[in-house]
Amino acid sequence: MEVPAVLQELVLVLGVAVVVVLALSHLRLPTIAGLIAAGALIGPGGLGLIHDAARMTVLAEIGVVLLLFSIGLEFSLARLRRLWRVLLLGGGLQVGLTTLGVSVGAVVLGVTPARGVFFGFLVALSSTAIVLRALTERHEVDAPHGRLIIGALIFQDLCVVPMMLAIPLLAGQRGGAAALLGVLIKATLLVVATVVLGRTVVPRFLKDVAATRRREVFILAVLGLCVGIAWLSALAGLSLALGAFLAGIALADGDYGHQALADVLPLRETLSSFFFISVGMLLDVRVLMERPLLVAVLVLGVLVLKALVGAVSAMVMRFPPWVAVLAGLGLAQIGEFSFVLAHEGALAGLLSNEEQRLFITMSVLTMAVTPLALHFGPRLAAGAAHLKRLEALIGAHGPHHLEESHSDGLSDHYIIGGLGTAGRLVTRALRESQVPHVCIDLDPEVVSEARRRGESLYYGDITSAEILEKAGIHRARALVLLLDDPLGAARAVSAARRLHASVPILVRVQRLGDIADLRERGASEVLAGELETALEAVSRVLKSAALPEEVVLRMLEDLRRDHHHGDGAPEPPPPPPALPPPPSRKEGPERTEYRH
Repeated sequence: MEVPAVLQELVLVLGVAVVVVLALSHLRLPTIAGLIAAGALIGPGGLGLIHDAARMTVLAEIGVVLLLFSIGLEFSLARLRRLWRVLLLGGGLQVGLTTLGVSVGAVVLGVTPARGVFFGFLVALSSTAIVLRALTERHEVDAPHGRLIIGALIFQDLCVVPMMLAIPLLAGQRGGAAALLGVLIKATLLVVATVVLGRTVVPRFLKDVAATRRREVFILAVLGLCVGIAWLSALAGLSLALGAFLAGIALADGDYGHQALADVLPLRETLSSFFFISVGMLLDVRVLMERPLLVAVLVLGVLVLKALVGAVSAMVMRFPPWVAVLAGLGLAQIGEFSFVLAHEGALAGLLSNEEQRLFITMSVLTMAVTPLALHFGPRLAAGAAHLKRLEALIGAHGPHHLEESHSDGLSDHYIIGGLGTAGRLVTRALRESQVPHVCIDLDPEVVSEARRRGESLYYGDITSAEILEKAGIHRARALVLLLDDPLGAARAVSAARRLHASVPILVRVQRLGDIADLRERGASEVLAGELETALEAVSRVLKSAALPEEVVLRMLEDLRRDHHHGDGAPEPPPPPPALPPPPSRKEGPERTEYRH
């Protein structure tokens, strides 16, 4: 019996990928970097073990579709509305400034203006798949720099269509403007139709499917909706990935969004891995050997330019320098849709075959560097204070440049950092209990919405020593950090501890691995989402078994202590004082509202 060639290739790809990822994991390098390295090793430009990457490309495209579909499932329309400012302003600045910079540089080097603009299009796009996967692995999707990056990536995906339709115009062909207008109309109709179907037809359809109580039927229905809307998107001239993202948004607001996400995740992780492997297969080692200096200069130039543009765009939007640095690093690479643009540009005569080979090789190298840049980004962001001069130069005063407030009269209060779900609940409890407090958040949309509700909220960067001083950290009863950004929480703890050696600090984190670092920085109490959820489940099970309350509490304390110190590591030094008991209640205590 003859073994199918595709099966042999799959065994080879999967085997090499596992070995390479395991080897690089010992060096604490990201999984994505290992997958790209595996593809480069077995691809036509490496050992040549896989000569035809077309089969892998099909699986890779499906993986990207599922990746964008799952991201859309996590972005409801309400959440997307919160990103409109970041999407339009941040994304517009990033794409516009990058295109302008590359175009001017190309013209200075003797390239025609039309080809210069096309080169700018190629460089302006970033890799949605690589960056979103990295942010998801690091639990930074909801962090300030994560929201900036995602907004810019969505805007870039929307720009792919007009860029594609602008190619005939740049090449001197006719009919491009009419085609652009037609596709924009189709795109608008597709978005409207997707939203309407997501609110009306899709929920009823999924309700009937769920009523069968057959999980496999539900999975098929969800995948059918995803692929169907992506296919309609392609027919309208848009990208498959953008259509899949719209399909996810259509399901996100319904009753079945969470179940759909849970069912799609295993397929997404598997198939999206093929995308990163296929990117590595595009690397042409011969180009590196023939022109190593030119490739190095181009890669370094693109990374520096895009990182700088991304950082400046973030600071114009009044984000602090450390957020700007991380956002710039996240957008510094060239994206997968640039390969499609390069192919169309080559057919239109805007790019020679040699230039296309050089561009693809250089682009793959920028993609390979991105996971490493995001991995070591927090260390680079530590020196972001030097960007304050640039921030002042462009007149984008960030949240550490705020007007003086009435904090002098505030004492024995709680400082709440972050107004997510946990922050809103804590703030509501303090407000209804008439306990003095002040909230600080870095999202201007959240601040505006909260102030419309009459809540006390301060727009600022909780990691800034100046903000903490203005919030009265020296007179505060406690600092409560409920951020969705693990890096921001760590920086805030360090800043607060430098200002006040004994103020109690409570921190909420998602990952158990962050507990040790936060305690070392000076956190008094650390609540890990994973651990607290598990302990709550244990508590309910033991209580349902009719065990005495004191036995349950002792068991929970033992489990918490064993989990923190079960790895054999020495117990850390005693933390600063824990959260103090509530103060004696007074009639109508004064609350101070911070304004900027």
